[in-house]
Amino acid sequence: MELNRWLRMIAGAFVLASVALGYWVHPGFFAFTAFVGLNLLQSAFTDWCPMMAFLRKLGVREA
Repeated sequence: MELNRWLRMIAGAFVLASVALGYWVHPGFFAFTAFVGLNLLQSAFTDWCPMMAFLRKLGVREA
């Protein structure tokens, strides 16, 4: 898989997991959902995402 697909898959998994944890475990996990959303929003404007840098270091290929 390419970098952008990995990024979308990981972001989606983080959001789903944090919403489930916020609903069933503790509402404080919704803060992580907000963090992921804010990170996605800022990356749309700055074209920089920490997860993309991490995935590049792991050797994930770009498009």
